[in-house]
Amino acid sequence: MRRDRDRQSGDVRAAAKSCCDRRGPHGMLACGARPVEGNTVTSAPAPGSPHTEALSHKERMLAGEHYLADDPELTADALRAEQLADRYNATRAGDQRARDAILRELLAEVGEEAVVRPPLRADYGYQTTIGPRTFVNWGLVLADVGRVTIGADVQIGPNVQLLTPTHPVDPEPRRAKWEASQPITLGDNVWLGGGVIVCPGVTIGENTVVGAGSVVVRDLPANVVAVGNPARVVREI
Repeated sequence: MRRDRDRQSGDVRAAAKSCCDRRGPHGMLACGARPVEGNTVTSAPAPGSPHTEALSHKERMLAGEHYLADDPELTADALRAEQLADRYNATRAGDQRARDAILRELLAEVGEEAVVRPPLRADYGYQTTIGPRTFVNWGLVLADVGRVTIGADVQIGPNVQLLTPTHPVDPEPRRAKWEASQPITLGDNVWLGGGVIVCPGVTIGENTVVGAGSVVVRDLPANVVAVGNPARVVREI
């Protein structure tokens, strides 16, 4: 039984390559890091359990538990975020006051002098905070089902993706549309080059630089340069 489970886990990792090769919380597949020993449950929570019955799907999502995204409350929240992003992306060049107002309505917190160039996309917006003096170039994707925390003085290049959602390995709960998330944290003064993808559950330490096109699947310490797919530390700063 253990041998079969190990073989199955190895097959999943081989098929998924460097991204999506860890079983995350609740057996969800987290884009990137290694499998956690003993964390191999791959089914959704029992619908009749007292804990899950007591929570709405939005409350489950905010707690990082399994939830269904087509829940009416979450559908309305996603529509709100899409509409605000549409307004933001339609603002005129140079109208920073309008952009600031919409961004603060969309996101949970935006620090002073933070700049986010449109276009911008977010799942919900209210799960994301951006610290002061942070600069975000065009095309940021915030898959903020889980919490996304962006520190102060962060530099984010064009077309960066911050991806918190996770999905079950087993086909049936995935077909039933159960999902969960793991948070992403970018420390102060981090620089992400263009096209970087940050996978669920990743924390990047302060001052760290991630080269363009890298896929970050594991935590990165502070004060290093990391590049590649998967991103690996190549030197200290």
